[in-house]
Formats: sequence, C-alpha cells, structure tokens
Amino acid sequence: RQERCGFKSRYFMILKFRSMAVDKEAEKKGFEPGSKRRVTFTGKILRKTKLDELPQIFNVLKGEMSFVGPRPEVRPFIAYYPERWAAILEAARPGITDPASIVFRNEEEILAASKDPDREYREVVVPRKLELYEKYTANINFFSDISIIIRTAIAVIKH
Repeated sequence: RQERCGFKSRYFMILKFRSMAVDKEAEKKGFEPGSKRRVTFTGKILRKTKLDELPQIFNVLKGEMSFVGPRPEVRPFIAYYPERWAAILEAARPGITDPASIVFRNEEEILAASKDPDREYREVVVPRKLELYEKYTANINFFSDISIIIRTAIAVIKH
C-alpha cells in the first residue's frame, strides 16, 4: 500500500502487489523514481506485465479509482505543480491506466538511465504526464476510455 492523491485531492491507499524487497529505511523515503535496486525477480515479472497493478481493482470497487483516468501521484510530486494537479483531480477520478501509462510504458528504464532520476521525473516526466492528463480530462468519453484500455493491453503485450 502507498498513499496517493485521488479525486477531489483526497488521499487514499493505493494497492499493489509487492515487487520490492522489504527495506524499512528505504520505505520511509517513499517513491524512488528509477530505483530498481530492491526489485525482486518476481517483482520484475509483475512490473513488466503490469500485474502488480491488479489489486487496484479493489480501489476501483471502493470508488477511489476508475479503470481509466490520470494515474494517482504521491504527495511530494503533487507539491511541485499544485494548480495543475488540482484541476486534473477535480475533473477525473484517478485510473489504473491512462494515455501517460502508454507513452511512459518504459518509465522505469528511462529513469534508471538518468544521472538524476528524481530531477528527471520531477522536471521532465511529470510535466509531460500533466499535459497528457489535461488533454485526457478535457475530452473524457466512453469511446476514448475503451481505446485507452485496448492500447494499454497492446503496449503490455508488445513490451
């Protein structure tokens, strides 16, 4: 479980299968962009297939998330762009997948290759994701959501 920001800026606990070895000190830090040092062998498989996201169906059933919508973010990265996030979180419930999940399908590799993954995530990845989220929330409809689900499935299978 990890705290994430959701609809109307309410925080909730997102559910995922554990893909990293337990390290109490590292867990206190929270989200570590690009860090693969604690990812287990099984965790690599779960992440590559996106099966680590499967427990989020319970978040959907609880009404905290939807199947399609902007991915929920951790508190520190919301703080860098609060106005943009506020508008997005007013417009849509966070989702299990979204257009940014497709564009940044290999986000972990991008960040792992960076000299400063935290900065890369904060200054490059998050602003691009916000652009995609803003575009998505301005044009939410059933058919685009179905398209995103199909494109996500294809991206997972191809990768």
